[in-house]
Amino acid sequence: MFAHFSLPNVGDVARRTTGAALVVGVAGLVAAVSFGYLLVGLGACIGLAMGLVNFRLIGVSVDKVTAMDVDNPKRPLAVNTLGRMGVITVIALGLCFVSKPLGFGVLGGLAVFQILLIANVARSMAKSGPMTSVDDVINANVIDDNEPVVSPAAIETADDTRGGA
Repeated sequence: MFAHFSLPNVGDVARRTTGAALVVGVAGLVAAVSFGYLLVGLGACIGLAMGLVNFRLIGVSVDKVTAMDVDNPKRPLAVNTLGRMGVITVIALGLCFVSKPLGFGVLGGLAVFQILLIANVARSMAKSGPMTSVDDVINANVIDDNEPVVSPAAIETADDTRGGA
């Protein structure tokens, strides 16, 4: 399903998500202040910022693992992800214990960031257009040096869904 999502679209997704997070953060802060919930609005902005930092660190982590040229990149990526998510969880829950409005605002901001990210990824995928066969997947993901981006496992999975062998 994600095979048609090309790497140049990742930059577009990042820009749109960042812009949307800024707009939503400012709007949320203004709305929260106007209703008398300053800490919730501040927490939402902190949550959006934490989501954005996490998203940026994913790219840094992938770049580092790619540069290391390890045989199994899943392990270092999983360790990095676990560490980032652990830090985010500790911060969010810690703020919930310190101040419930601030902590719940952070949790809400993190959730809104994920929704914005998913919406932007879905938008890019929808703009890419539908694919009807495995050949479409292979042809859509050929890099300049004519090496397919799609793994053999993805092709086998696509064949299985079509009923092929």
